[in-house]
Amino acid sequence: MGVSQEEIRTADVVIVGDGAAGLSAALHARGRTVTIVTKSAFADGGSSPLAQGGVAAALAPDDSPARHAADTLAVGGGLCDSEVVQRVTGDGPRRIRELLALGARFDREPDGRLALGREAAHSRHRVAHAAGDATGAEMMRALSSGVRNKRNIHIQENTLARGLVLDRGAVIGLTAVNGRGGSIFYVASEIVLATGGAAGMWSQTTNPSEATGDGLAMAIRAGARVADLEFMQFHPTALAVDGSRMPLLTEALRGAGARLVDDTGTRFMVDEHPDAELAPRDVVARAIWRRLVGGRKVFLDATHLAGEIEYRFPTVVQLCREHGFDLLRGPVPVTPAAHYHMGGVVVDACGRTSVPGLWACGEVARTGLHGANRLASNSLLEALVYGAAVGEALAESCRRPAHPLRARDAFSRSAQTVADEPRIDKSSIGHAAFLRRLGDVMWRGVGLERDASGLLRAAMGLDDLEADLRGGLGEISNMLLVARMVVRAATARTESRGAHRRTDFPSSDACWQQTLYFEGVRMLHPQPVISVAAMR
Repeated sequence: MGVSQEEIRTADVVIVGDGAAGLSAALHARGRTVTIVTKSAFADGGSSPLAQGGVAAALAPDDSPARHAADTLAVGGGLCDSEVVQRVTGDGPRRIRELLALGARFDREPDGRLALGREAAHSRHRVAHAAGDATGAEMMRALSSGVRNKRNIHIQENTLARGLVLDRGAVIGLTAVNGRGGSIFYVASEIVLATGGAAGMWSQTTNPSEATGDGLAMAIRAGARVADLEFMQFHPTALAVDGSRMPLLTEALRGAGARLVDDTGTRFMVDEHPDAELAPRDVVARAIWRRLVGGRKVFLDATHLAGEIEYRFPTVVQLCREHGFDLLRGPVPVTPAAHYHMGGVVVDACGRTSVPGLWACGEVARTGLHGANRLASNSLLEALVYGAAVGEALAESCRRPAHPLRARDAFSRSAQTVADEPRIDKSSIGHAAFLRRLGDVMWRGVGLERDASGLLRAAMGLDDLEADLRGGLGEISNMLLVARMVVRAATARTESRGAHRRTDFPSSDACWQQTLYFEGVRMLHPQPVISVAAMR
């Protein structure tokens, strides 16, 4: 498609994605003209509105950021950046107060204090929540309301970002296609990726259909540094129902006392870990998985808590009822499902990537907070803290958009402009089959437990899939690229650590207490965690 057919728009900042991280960045980018591009209806898609459990922060008198940091480091498998952990946990309470000032209605105790829950691997009650288990929806309500009230922020709904435009190694724009099939070229001084994760590629997932790795794929094609791609977190307790999109049963249920039992009624987690159901997510997920592959069934039993479950977790109770289960009257079947990608685009303390003009925040970013295994409810915290950091840095930036004529010229000659197809045909032949086959390849080969032969089969399955497609478009090519990178990273890490379990290398190896980085598609030698201080 020729450049002459592109509609050209200019903005100081374009934010791709409208989850908690993207909206937080937009609100803090004071003094800049901001355009938010989202491929769904505004503030309606993505993972943020679906978040149930809450947002973690040291808000209680018996808690502190240092304790929160210690808990985060303890589950991260030795790959967390301690400087980032201290910064995020230290800044958390301030960002929660900002959210409250926007009008977020968090649950409170009778005396007015925030009601704080406890989740897996937390040593204190520090998880703030709203409407029991609708925290993400309430956060998004407050953030989106704040965005709508800002005259400097413009919203472009139902618009799919296609690719980044580079000039002399720096990002100068973004190509996108709107819901009518029209192609748009945004000329911008800064592009922020806040596109969420990639867990939608697995056949069993808690993620919405939007989680297709778009931002990560765009960053890889632009040559950005990425890392930790092998670390996909599988949530232990998705409701075991037919279909790929599985309702999440929040970890806060186990924090309130719900128990995991097998089909003999045995509460098995007490023999797996001292914290039983509140062990780190990777431990709980694999304990459930071993029983499932061994022919047993696993259930979450909250019947002894029926008196409080109905009002504390109304969303979960209703989700179960919609699928024919009554959480108040009997145990409900659960299974692990792909949930959160710890890997992503490497950023510094302010969210800058290795490509000038490109920023990232939220799940698409690899900040160093999570390491090999994310602590429960740290995702929304990271979104708020890094979204605000990106926005504040953008407010101070002096970078201005390229002149439209120069941008058009760069667009025409740039070999790094990606995704030259103007639209995604959701009804095209093979699209649904592609999603099923990709999900099966990833679940079987790059699931909770991996080995060399399974990873090789996954790589071959992706080759076959690409050959059968004869050239995928948009989201399809994005998912294929990210899937290949995940398989490469998982193959290269010949040990088990955090969410990455290799049955052929079942132990952690001290030589692998380092991070596997890529620049674009080029794998770098594994190296110690690069502190944000080294990226300044």
